[in-house]
Amino acid sequence: MSNSDGEPVASAKIKVVARDVNVFYSDKHALKAVNLDVRANEVTALIGPSGCGKSTFLRCLNRMNDLIDGARVTGTIAIDQQDIYLKDLDVVQLRARVGMVFQKPNPFPKSIFDNVAYGPRIHGLAGTGAELEEIVVTSLKRAGLFEEVKDRLNEAGTGLSGGQQQRLCIARAIAVSPEVILMDEPCSALDPIATAKVEELIDELRQNYTIIVVTHSMQQAARVSQRTAFFHLGELVEVGDTEQIFTNPNHKLTQGYITGRFG
Repeated sequence: MSNSDGEPVASAKIKVVARDVNVFYSDKHALKAVNLDVRANEVTALIGPSGCGKSTFLRCLNRMNDLIDGARVTGTIAIDQQDIYLKDLDVVQLRARVGMVFQKPNPFPKSIFDNVAYGPRIHGLAGTGAELEEIVVTSLKRAGLFEEVKDRLNEAGTGLSGGQQQRLCIARAIAVSPEVILMDEPCSALDPIATAKVEELIDELRQNYTIIVVTHSMQQAARVSQRTAFFHLGELVEVGDTEQIFTNPNHKLTQGYITGRFG
């Protein structure tokens, strides 16, 4: 397996392969011939100016674009070599395998416990109440939230602070044992302290999950990711190890964006 520059990638397992991916919203060509390999158990950051296609690409990976009128996706995307755009693919199962955390924390209007239990219940992952409780507690612990909420699991998730709500949404995403977690600007609505907690959490979670994060913050991309992909005007301009992208990019456009000459 080689990366986008044709260099062999030693020993890294490739989890997601995107080839010649195009997205059209009616007449608008939003994503143009994107080729990207995402390595397992790493954080891949997608950066670039607003409207450059990074969130559009993210939504291709769990077929959220299916929900948008007039959206059309061409090319191939495979997770563990399985084409996720096959006609008979179960999209509900796909979205269990590929969790999503949105920009604005969006807990359900339910208790903290029921927010996390929701996915395991609908997917039939727990045979008994004790098993369900174990999944909820484990997910909250993995999301770094359990100690803060263990005495109020029956209180509304919407009553938590913004940073806690976002970690609750992460707990909800991991409760169904996904393989890939997509995060679309997960810290943009959070204060610096809450952001630091979520970033720390992202670093811990990559031991068990493959994470793809869209971020406007280049500092965040540099802190949390091992690989960075730079998008511009619907095209993937460059992808590489994060340190290389930030210190020695191959493309003038990448250099210009990173040094703040445009964006």
